[in-house]
Amino acid sequence: MLLLLALLLIVLAMAALIVGVLGVLPMLAWVSVGVSGVAAVVLVLEARRHRRATRQAEEAAVAGADARLAAELDAEPGEPGTPDRSAEPAEEDTDAADLLVVSELDVEVRVLDEHPRYHLVRCSWLGDRTSLPLPLREARELGFTPCAVCAPDRRLAAREREQRRGTPDSPPADESATD
Repeated sequence: MLLLLALLLIVLAMAALIVGVLGVLPMLAWVSVGVSGVAAVVLVLEARRHRRATRQAEEAAVAGADARLAAELDAEPGEPGTPDRSAEPAEEDTDAADLLVVSELDVEVRVLDEHPRYHLVRCSWLGDRTSLPLPLREARELGFTPCAVCAPDRRLAAREREQRRGTPDSPPADESATD
């Protein structure tokens, strides 16, 4: 709606400028400047509204995913969603945006010999298994993929985004692998 208003104001400003420059009504050139300023304000307001809506949608998506994961991790053995510790966990379906964020992080993850996944320290699938610390970048280079149970890529990316926004309650990025 605001974009349509801005477009209308820009067209009006162009028409006023043309009429003013042609000399029919020179005062319309100044009117064109004023209308252009109003159009700029409308565009800034629309950009802020869009940014706010996008941020709220991202936060809602992360909160919803966290709630689903927490429900899975809190489930009783045998309930749907309970991680089967005897089978290899599935690979996390990492979003491309999360992958870009995670690829820049300098955090440690946990790996097991002879298993293809990397995990967060408190992954329920790891349990009491002996795991090895490894920098995330190195784990990826060695061919390890993220665990679907603890969702390290999604969680680390969400924490990093919170950190970049300056959320006061979020831990530093290098401690985020301890979830």
